Amino acid sequence: MSDVINDGKTRVAWVTSIANISSPAVAELEAGIDLTERITPDGLNIPAETADVDNSSLASTFTTNRAGRRSFSPELTLKRGDTPTDDLPWSTLVYQALGYLVVRRVLPYTTAWAAGQEVEVYPVECGERNTVPPAPNEVGKFMSPMKLRAEPETSAVVAA
Repeated sequence: MSDVINDGKTRVAWVTSIANISSPAVAELEAGIDLTERITPDGLNIPAETADVDNSSLASTFTTNRAGRRSFSPELTLKRGDTPTDDLPWSTLVYQALGYLVVRRVLPYTTAWAAGQEVEVYPVECGERNTVPPAPNEVGKFMSPMKLRAEPETSAVVAA
């Protein structure tokens, strides 16, 4: 049994239009902006959260819970660029921009989008960008927080 090494095995795109998030089409994904090479190595953060629902009673002597509402809080940390093409994430992921954050994991980044691949699709609205304070020996960076605007599909399958 071998482990999957994450290095180079994630692809992230910003897509403005997807007809069915359960099965995004290859053409829709190809029309998106590939953000992968502008995201820092630790800059893809999509924490899952599950709220507690207290199901204990007056007779309980111990607090018990059930799983409640789920949520995600996507955020990306991206590198600034010194050309309009390299700085496309900065000019695209502006406050209240609507789109879909699409993430493909495990396959090499260089593998083209293809039918049958599993992807995560998050319908999001961008929050206000945060410039990361400058530091010695680092590139210029910013962080883009995102808000879910509809329920995501974390096990979507790419359609032809």
